[in-house]
Amino acid sequence: MKHNLLDTKDYIVFLVYFVIVAAYGLYIYNKKKSASTGSKDYFLAEGSLTWWAIGASLIASNISAEQFIGMSGSGFKMGLAIATYEWMAAATLIVVAVFFIPVYLKNKISTMPQFLSQRYNGTVAMIMAVFWLLLYVVVNLTSILYLGALAVSSISGFGLEFCMYAIAVFAIIITLGGMKVIGYTDVIQVFFLILGGLATTYLALNLVSDHYGTKGILEGYHLMSTKASEHFHMILKPENENYIDLPGLSVLIGGMWIVNLNYWGCNQYITQRALGADLKTARGGILFAAFLKLLMPIIVVLPGIAAYVLYKDGAFQSEMVQGGSVNPDRAYPVLLNLLPAGLKGLSFAALTAAVVASLAGKANSIATIFTLDIYKKVIKPDATEKSLVVTGKVTIIVAMILGVLIAPHLGIDKKGGFQYIQEYTGFVSPGIFAMFILGFFWKKTTSDAALFATIGGFMLSLVLKFLPLWTDLSWLSGMGFSVKNSSGVFEIPFIDRMGFVFVFCVIGMYIISMLQFKRGGESKGLEIDAKMFKTTTGFAVGALLIVGLLVALYGIYW
Repeated sequence: MKHNLLDTKDYIVFLVYFVIVAAYGLYIYNKKKSASTGSKDYFLAEGSLTWWAIGASLIASNISAEQFIGMSGSGFKMGLAIATYEWMAAATLIVVAVFFIPVYLKNKISTMPQFLSQRYNGTVAMIMAVFWLLLYVVVNLTSILYLGALAVSSISGFGLEFCMYAIAVFAIIITLGGMKVIGYTDVIQVFFLILGGLATTYLALNLVSDHYGTKGILEGYHLMSTKASEHFHMILKPENENYIDLPGLSVLIGGMWIVNLNYWGCNQYITQRALGADLKTARGGILFAAFLKLLMPIIVVLPGIAAYVLYKDGAFQSEMVQGGSVNPDRAYPVLLNLLPAGLKGLSFAALTAAVVASLAGKANSIATIFTLDIYKKVIKPDATEKSLVVTGKVTIIVAMILGVLIAPHLGIDKKGGFQYIQEYTGFVSPGIFAMFILGFFWKKTTSDAALFATIGGFMLSLVLKFLPLWTDLSWLSGMGFSVKNSSGVFEIPFIDRMGFVFVFCVIGMYIISMLQFKRGGESKGLEIDAKMFKTTTGFAVGALLIVGLLVALYGIYW
């Protein structure tokens, strides 16, 4: 594909973005440096992030190349239905703010393995600490680096390897400043991310209206919804070829809740932003993030649908083809290459901001878990605060080097970015979520039950994944729990699979815990009282507004 390379105006816009982020990061770093040098302050920015910084940072950590490239690709392929990941996340964030965050803050939890150690025992905590480190470095860090570099390379024309190193270095600079610098620079990153994203959506809708000889973005949207009406349904029917990725009502009342509750509520990388704040600030930040989540499909899904409408009518025929077949993940870069000079630089900055902010968040979480849960507990229990911060910084650099070295060898580009990440994380999410949710709210849950959930949950996920190779699952199709894949074999959609595994883990944990209790087991329940879950009137009004908007959106696009 011909690269419509960046213009001088684009480089100026990008440079302005880079200078603003770097200068603001340096300013925050110097301003806060004198205040505290403790490890908690470095990793969690204790007490110094405002609600808007927490909310912006949550979104900046969450939105990356997998959304811009992968979700736009899914928009091209399956339409608005993929927006359920974003809109259900808004509902999930309210649940996390009301029920999860108070438990963490009341029990002074600063890392997820620390929660497991406090609630279960050191073995469970250590197994999960090592597991999370591997997951973050091998799956998340690498996919963000690779997909990000792929996108940046296709717009700028620079080589893939150069882009990967440049992004990694930029992310290291921000991450070394600690959580405060990440939190506050993320506000700027989100500003660029949303502004640049909206510019691309504006262009996409205008392209559609121009293509059909009309004017304006509203006309473009109207044309899209009539020319590709099948792309504007949130709930897919079993006969839809994409049902295997988004199985009907499961996205509203089934496994999608497990995907989201595990991601937003039991994930160091996300909760870390709120764990350094007081309850009111943390809840305010999470609510702000939920509002921003409602916006995301406009930025990442609509451009993909616009590209599909234009492709169907004969545009982008050669640009969308890669390796002899249509690659939906090309949709966003193809649109970006059509932006006028200056605006292209803004969208380029938005994409880079999304990638760099996500990398910084991931690297900070890797450093936090390694330093506080492995180094301080096992390697050097008497480490000083200063040496913990130094260890964290070294960990960030090592993790990023590993990410850059591993990423090119994983074949990430061949699998359709967004769905690939969701499915592979989904092997472990149900067990981890069962272990957390019972650990929170049922005092009798034992450590052996927790181990069963993580290991048993993973094993059952594998069994259900490969079950269609051994037996015919067509009998489940009547209930909508199995569907024909591209090879004509009936398999269980992965979102339903997660629902089944979660139920299995909860039942198993209940049986194991009750049996141990009968033999005189003891509980290590957390400190919980009903007053913790009360919210302020302001929060309740905001939450109701979000729920109302969600009901309206699902009602309109059912």
